[in-house]
Amino acid sequence: MRRVRVSSHHGPVHKLGDAQMALTPKFRLATAAAPPAPPPEYDDDRQPAWDTPLIPGLPDDAALSYLLRLPVAAHAACRLVCRRWRHLLADKARFFTQRRALGLRGNPYLFTLAFHRCTGKIQWKVLDLASLSWHAIPAMPCRDRACPRGFGCVAVPGDGALLVCGGLVSDMDCPLHLVLRYDIYRNRWTVMTRMLAARSFFAGGMIDGRVYVAGGYSTNQFELNSAEVLDPEKGVWQPIASMGMNMASSDSAVISGRLYVTEGCAWPFFSSPRGQIYDPKINRWEAMPVGMREGWTGQSVVIDGCLFVISEYERMKVKIYNPETDSWDSVSGPPMPERIMKPFSVSCLDSKIVVVGRGLHVAIGHVEKQPAAGGGNSGSRSSSYSICWQDVDVPREFSDLTPSSSQILHA
Repeated sequence: MRRVRVSSHHGPVHKLGDAQMALTPKFRLATAAAPPAPPPEYDDDRQPAWDTPLIPGLPDDAALSYLLRLPVAAHAACRLVCRRWRHLLADKARFFTQRRALGLRGNPYLFTLAFHRCTGKIQWKVLDLASLSWHAIPAMPCRDRACPRGFGCVAVPGDGALLVCGGLVSDMDCPLHLVLRYDIYRNRWTVMTRMLAARSFFAGGMIDGRVYVAGGYSTNQFELNSAEVLDPEKGVWQPIASMGMNMASSDSAVISGRLYVTEGCAWPFFSSPRGQIYDPKINRWEAMPVGMREGWTGQSVVIDGCLFVISEYERMKVKIYNPETDSWDSVSGPPMPERIMKPFSVSCLDSKIVVVGRGLHVAIGHVEKQPAAGGGNSGSRSSSYSICWQDVDVPREFSDLTPSSSQILHA
């Protein structure tokens, strides 16, 4: 079968929509043999030509080690280089699987669960802590009227995953069994096995690859004393020892393989806050020391095995718990940047404290350990710490967003 080539007489070229474009150009018909098809470089866009090197002059294994270090922000442009690069970079799951096989640690990303202060719409905003650039992820599949502060969020670093558990239906005061998982390598959400008990405003943490949740509110604001654990690989929840008291949680932390849970302080301080400590090795709860629970007045992070708290009532100062004296010491350094306003969420990256305030303003506190007081004698007080703050720019369109929780994952 012969092909027919349609051509026109030479004339001016116009852009689409040009008012001078002729609607009835003069055409002439000419027959021509079809040009020979070029040799295929790859088979139907599924099998690239493997004989083409990834980087000319380099063995493929060496070239691959370079390409796997490309930042995600550069993938869109790099996919245009050649078909083999496109084949490697287009599939994020394959790309990150090969990165992990080489033992490469990616950039840290700050995932912030936020809500619009007027509409209440829930959304996730992601900050690349290496380039300080903002990104978005797919919407979380949950109820439109869910209370964002009722969720419990736990990062699973080994799997590059984020778990969102429980929650509360705002207009019904009804807790949820919900468990959602976000996979950073596949950039998608999946629904997991529900928790054994519906709960909101509860404690959560990860110990030895297993996710623990405890306490919280049930229906009609009834406080729970139950606790349970999830094995992410099996996707099965199992009950653990009860807390021994009914309590909701404002904050929690994992220190030395144990889960610390506090109900927090609320103004006015009519009663002393309660706190519990869970040891998974013996499956038992014990009371938190008095000084620890009474001074735990904000959101916490753990650095070098030490508990740091950003206080909500003392001009947002940073303090550290001293287990030897069951007391709290102030961390020296400049005050929190003025742009950081309550409510805020806190997370940590190595020796850095990352604080997200109203409007998603971000401050990064660089923590440094100071020489021990008393000349470093073993019987003296624990070493002191200092902190220095770094401000991070935020887009103006985030001004109406309020943070509920923040977690850090590498990719």
